[in-house]
Amino acid sequence: MRLGFFLKESTRAMRRNAAPSFAALATVLVTMLVLGVFIPIVQATNGAANSVRSRVMVDVYMKTGATAADDARVRNALLGVNHVKSVQFVSKQQAYAQQSKADPQAYALLSANPLPDTFHVIPDNPSNVLAVHNSLTPSGTPLDPAIQAVSNKKSDTKKILEVTNLVTITAAVLTVLLTFASVLLIANTIRLSLYARRREVEVMKLVGATDWFIRWPFVIEGTIVGALGALVAIGVLGITKVALLDPLANNWTLIAAPQTIAFPALVAVLLGAGVLVSALGSGLSLRRFLRV
Repeated sequence: MRLGFFLKESTRAMRRNAAPSFAALATVLVTMLVLGVFIPIVQATNGAANSVRSRVMVDVYMKTGATAADDARVRNALLGVNHVKSVQFVSKQQAYAQQSKADPQAYALLSANPLPDTFHVIPDNPSNVLAVHNSLTPSGTPLDPAIQAVSNKKSDTKKILEVTNLVTITAAVLTVLLTFASVLLIANTIRLSLYARRREVEVMKLVGATDWFIRWPFVIEGTIVGALGALVAIGVLGITKVALLDPLANNWTLIAAPQTIAFPALVAVLLGAGVLVSALGSGLSLRRFLRV
């Protein structure tokens, strides 16, 4: 009974104060649109950075005359090195087949296979790749006499790690800043809407209404405004996805490749954020007007 009363009061207040309510709804709409676009972009950026980092590894090249026993011994030694997650073995025959397929004319001139057996050593964390390299070449020499060489791309690896770390940190900082700015923007807009109705709150307070009796209609109103703004933003994003992004994804690999948040999950995030921020903003912003 009381919930119905509060709901009726909220809708009545929204009709009486259409302009401030519309301003709050438009603010939520724009903010949710920005978040809806920004979240997939951040995820795609982090996914690309993680994809690059996942390809950071150390290559171990065996000597030409290495036997199967040498390969087995070196594999066991590599797996025993600190920070090594896994080891992938590529035989000289597999390497020759891959390279000849990529450049058949050049390899057709060769009378023998010049490629060695190779181990791709994958670290447990990309940031540990340099530590793994140092462990494989103590004192500058390979840890096993059957190893011909260990790939030495320290400068390139450092650059890759620095750039991907910078991308990840920048994306995280931008996410925090955008979230904080969105909360402030919605809260300030709601506060302006409440300021236009401060006399109404003061009168209710003076006639003996309790704080929560005054606050509930505003909280419900904030919930309705937040939900409506988020739903409109979701509708715009959905139409854009179906009409623009999905057709482009079928023809452009760059758009289709990144793994981002599923659209139903994005809908839930935006709807929850819009409702939560608007409801909390209404309830918290009303405190100053309750001090009569």
